[in-house]
Amino acid sequence: MLSDPTAPAAPLRPAQHSADIGEAVAARAAMVARLEQCGVLGPGPVREALLALPRQILMPQAYVRRSAPDETPPWWDLLDFSRPADRKERLHSGDSVSIQHDGEPILGRPPGPRRRGAITAMSSTMSLTADLLQQLDLRPGQRVLDVGAGAGVTAAAACFVCGDKDVVTLDIDPHVTAAARERLSALGYRPATVTGDGTTEWTDAAPYDRIFVSFAVRHVPQALVEQLAPGGRALMTLGTSSPSWPGLAVIERRQDGSVEAQLRAVEFGHRAGAGFDRLFLSAAFRAEIATADGWTQRSMIAPPLDTARGMWLALDHLYPGLVRHFGAEDLTIGAPECRSWMRVRPVGHRRWDVTTSGPRDIWAEIQDVTGRWRAAGEPDVFRLQFDADGSQRATSPNGALTWQLSPGETGDAR
Repeated sequence: MLSDPTAPAAPLRPAQHSADIGEAVAARAAMVARLEQCGVLGPGPVREALLALPRQILMPQAYVRRSAPDETPPWWDLLDFSRPADRKERLHSGDSVSIQHDGEPILGRPPGPRRRGAITAMSSTMSLTADLLQQLDLRPGQRVLDVGAGAGVTAAAACFVCGDKDVVTLDIDPHVTAAARERLSALGYRPATVTGDGTTEWTDAAPYDRIFVSFAVRHVPQALVEQLAPGGRALMTLGTSSPSWPGLAVIERRQDGSVEAQLRAVEFGHRAGAGFDRLFLSAAFRAEIATADGWTQRSMIAPPLDTARGMWLALDHLYPGLVRHFGAEDLTIGAPECRSWMRVRPVGHRRWDVTTSGPRDIWAEIQDVTGRWRAAGEPDVFRLQFDADGSQRATSPNGALTWQLSPGETGDAR
């Protein structure tokens, strides 16, 4: 195993990758430079991996949506990155890259349009991936479980830093794992590539020093906690049916075998896996909230700032079912299941008009959680507690604000 943590643990094969020259190398370097400029990537092995790994080998094809967000039926173009014009459009932008439509086989697909259906696998935005990989603190020789193989980006980074011998990448979709296996092999890496439910397995190579879950879960899978080695760390997005306010679960096992975990309020997280229903605000509901009459009250209480992430995270769990319309000019939140909604508009110095409608008083719910959050010291980080009966609870450092995590469906790797 290499002693230099910034050098690849298994060599790439540049002679086999004639496409990874010139323009592709420059585009990759520009992507890494953008990540550095926005502060999500610093010096170290993750940066070296992102500079070295040829993305056009891991993602030779990808989908770009051509229909408008609310247009039905939706349609996409499958681009082929062997064509320079297609590479310029998506591959090195840093945006998420959609790699599978409606659970189709990924290998051997003809490019072209796809209509209806949904995207069922993707590579996450590079800002999210780079940040989480750095927090994972990969080192040579570690045993790594990558749950949710996707395009193989995180598995390739783990192989680059740690060596491929003790890396396992796992996905519930056999087409995703087949593609990941072939493309990682093209880079000279042969980690264990497994099809299965990542929330319950793969125990064959356990315990793991690092566990990375690339889809949102409702609560931390106990099986993954049990597979964490002493000194190990696991990262995963923890959320509810709402996509608006994710949390990052950070689980560490001390050398004495005890477990310490945190739930951190974050701006961005992974999307939900298969089997995890997500709420959304339809175009019609958004239009209703923007234009319909409701009950309006004048308030001298300022709405919480977007940066009060701990408050929004607590609201999401204590009053579930709310979705924020981030594209609206004013604070706009709806509850799709009961058609309640709220909008808050400034009308002068320290004055806001709060308009609500429906059976839920969303403004009152926000004020309740805001008061409890402030009494708790305005935390953005909460303790995660795992009880003997299998229940899980998030608690502020002073114990004043707490909630139990939903034991619902965790979702599967996609």
